[in-house]
Amino acid sequence: MEEDNGAVDSGATTGGPLVGFPSPPPPIYRCTLTPALEAKAREELQEKPEWRLRDAQALRDMVQKEQPNLRTRLDDAFLLRFLRARKFDYDRGLQLLLNYHASRRAWPEVFHDLRPSTVRHVLEQGFITVLPQPDSQGRYILCLRPGKWKQNDYPFVDNIRAIYLTLEKLIQPEETQVNGIVILVDYTGVGLSQASNPGPFLAKKVVSILQDGFPIRIKAVNIINEPRIFKGIFAIIKPFLKEKMAERYVLHGSDLASLHRNIPRAVLPEEYGGVAGRLDFAVWTRTLLDSEEDFVVEFCQPDPLEGAVPPDAMLFEGEAGSQADETFRNLRSQLYYCY
Repeated sequence: MEEDNGAVDSGATTGGPLVGFPSPPPPIYRCTLTPALEAKAREELQEKPEWRLRDAQALRDMVQKEQPNLRTRLDDAFLLRFLRARKFDYDRGLQLLLNYHASRRAWPEVFHDLRPSTVRHVLEQGFITVLPQPDSQGRYILCLRPGKWKQNDYPFVDNIRAIYLTLEKLIQPEETQVNGIVILVDYTGVGLSQASNPGPFLAKKVVSILQDGFPIRIKAVNIINEPRIFKGIFAIIKPFLKEKMAERYVLHGSDLASLHRNIPRAVLPEEYGGVAGRLDFAVWTRTLLDSEEDFVVEFCQPDPLEGAVPPDAMLFEGEAGSQADETFRNLRSQLYYCY
């Protein structure tokens, strides 16, 4: 239903308030940014409050004209995610929106029936969580602990599903769209079997989605307690990283003082030298599980690209087979050497 401000009600529910995290905006757009965040968005993202709804309408018009068969939300709150992620460049915002939907077709084993209850085991294992308080720059901290995953427990793709759902939840509040997020990866306990998953083909798909298929600003990736074999792990990932993103990877080893300098005044858990007590996986697990209905509306629907023209860049075609297998064998040899 068209409203006075140009928003389209998608019919999606937003769920109740989060525990320790900001609530998502209402379906009908009302700006929730503080004056300070509006100033930051103006400076860093080229966002002008007086033109905000006009810009969302321009992107909406482009979708309806160029991709009339695309099944997508067209409300202001949703479209602004893509405009902010591409500094209000309409063409790049549209490309990101198409990539976002093309990812689902390209990787059905991740996106089919994607909802929190299907990855409860990943959340409860402690592979992923989000700290309940942001750092001093307003960036929420997504924590990954690959050592918590064991190859015989469940497929690695379940970890990717949990990461994607977490990003979907984090991107709902406007402050995250402006401030971005920080990723903290703790490699404690990672051995050779975990390091060889994912292979290069899987790694490329993950990196491609994070860089080109999801509307979030990843401001830093902090790696701690990395083993010697991390050289091999990073050799798998680095070829697929854009230069700007590669520069945001910071390796700290066991130097927690260095970590704190890179996440200013963050309230980190006790094991990372903070004062917040032990890492509480239950809070974020409950936050996601309480949002089950939201994700059913978003992801348990027909293919959004049916009848639309998908972008070639996100289809990952022609990369499986013997060449990918050979690349994986070479990189696996590197892992054994580092180990």
